[in-house]
Amino acid sequence: MTKTDELVFLPLGGVGEIGMNLALYGFGPPKQRQWIMVDCGVTFPGPDLPGVDLVLPDIGFLRSQKNNLKAIFITHAHEDHYGGLNDIWPGLNVPVYASGFTAGMLEAKRNYEGTRAEIPVTPFKPGDKVHVGPFVVEASDVNHSIPEPMSLVIRTPLGNVIHTGDWKIDHAPSLGPLTDEARFRALGDEGVLAVMCDSTNAMREGVSPSEQEVSEGLRKIISSAEGRVAITTFSSNVGRIRSIAQAADAAGREVLLLGSSLKRVVAVARDVGLMEGVKPFIAEDEYGYIPRDKIVVILTGSQGESRAALAKLSRDEMRNVALAKGDTVVFSSRAIPGNEKPINDIKNGLIEQGVSIVTDGDALVHVSGHPRRNELLQMYEWTRPQILVPVHGEAAHLSAQQLLAQQAGIPQVPKVRNGNILRLAPGPAEVIGEAPHGRIFKDGKLIGNFEEMGIGERRKLSFAGHVSVNVILDERFDFRDDPEIVAIGLPAEDIEGDDMEDVLYDAVLSAVESIPRARRKDLGALQESIRRAVRSTANECWGKKPVVTVFVNKV
Repeated sequence: MTKTDELVFLPLGGVGEIGMNLALYGFGPPKQRQWIMVDCGVTFPGPDLPGVDLVLPDIGFLRSQKNNLKAIFITHAHEDHYGGLNDIWPGLNVPVYASGFTAGMLEAKRNYEGTRAEIPVTPFKPGDKVHVGPFVVEASDVNHSIPEPMSLVIRTPLGNVIHTGDWKIDHAPSLGPLTDEARFRALGDEGVLAVMCDSTNAMREGVSPSEQEVSEGLRKIISSAEGRVAITTFSSNVGRIRSIAQAADAAGREVLLLGSSLKRVVAVARDVGLMEGVKPFIAEDEYGYIPRDKIVVILTGSQGESRAALAKLSRDEMRNVALAKGDTVVFSSRAIPGNEKPINDIKNGLIEQGVSIVTDGDALVHVSGHPRRNELLQMYEWTRPQILVPVHGEAAHLSAQQLLAQQAGIPQVPKVRNGNILRLAPGPAEVIGEAPHGRIFKDGKLIGNFEEMGIGERRKLSFAGHVSVNVILDERFDFRDDPEIVAIGLPAEDIEGDDMEDVLYDAVLSAVESIPRARRKDLGALQESIRRAVRSTANECWGKKPVVTVFVNKV
């Protein structure tokens, strides 16, 4: 250790937003820091990103530092924490540490997506310690809505840091582990410089209900239902899936799984021994032969995904499976902000079929995997950090935890957002710089930034369509043939009822004929004149300006 060594925290995603979590910890002199990375998540595109499959954190800064990046640690196998690793790791090629379940999910994800990168994962579990550069990283048990989540204890010469990951306190979970109070208290006794703490539920008072209470709520619905019961939940919530399957068995019902992501998770859970005591699930083609009061369906689609099993059921598009009047659909989930409309569309489709809907507003059928305010206060009490950094949340969540931590008497609660370089030690916690950060986009088989993927142009196409014009001139620069026009995504007729392509055809003729033959030799200028004329004419008769591509050739 030298006098110029610093310990810094740098989030490239997940701080100021929910999703796309990626955090860096650096140690050393400012120009010679060694880094470790925690998590590598994605978020999902909205309608403002047409055609985009995934949104990933921009790791341009990491690429510039990749010789100094020592390792990657994954806290758990939720998409917003590990979903970008298959795409981002090939450019980094450093050791990856994760639990057995997370490693299994990575491999299943790679096989399903057909990605080339086979990531070598070193098994890492609570109690293990890994020495990487100036860091000693240890895993600690926490409870969350997925198997084998962990917090990280990051020891450095300048102090100990706890990266909580996603966690909550649940004394009766359907699937372990319990959040390890004794371990966190021992860390507090040892001395904690900083805690980077989950803020997702920092605006919610009290303590989260137990998963055991949710299991009981689902059991009551299943045992009292007269028709079929279909339950949609997050596919990664293995504990919830186990609870549903066991409640169904107790009620004398068979269970069908629908949805590829759900089946992948259950297959990995079986491989690592998490489905012991759960009866085998039935095949889809057996569904029609089982009495309506003897079946439960667990299926994907809780967030309104249009291609998921629940959406297909709401449109009655599945070959072997359908619902009918008197059946019940339970949303054992919470709507992620932005997904409310597609979820409501699915609910309306089911209601039209006579299906009853149950949500967490009607009964205790879901509980979040994140800590509410009293649970956060417990973590502060156990660990007693000098610095508390709210992470994993939008601005409102981060600000709520910042105020809570200040009221709880934590000495330093700095405001941090993606790209901020926060110096944790030596000296007071302080943002000392800004690193390049942002978003990149997975689009089919390619990954790039907004411009490289052509997303801006695609967005324009989605609003106003495209017109293609092909003009061929003879040796005298007159039309050799009639111009060809193809309009895609434009109205068939203009406001007067005239054919839109005919109107644009006339605009092309006028644009060319208005230019003296001698000036038509400048094909580039002629091309631009035609483009402007078509856009202007479309705007006059429609009110919108399409994207226009013009080809002009002389033969």
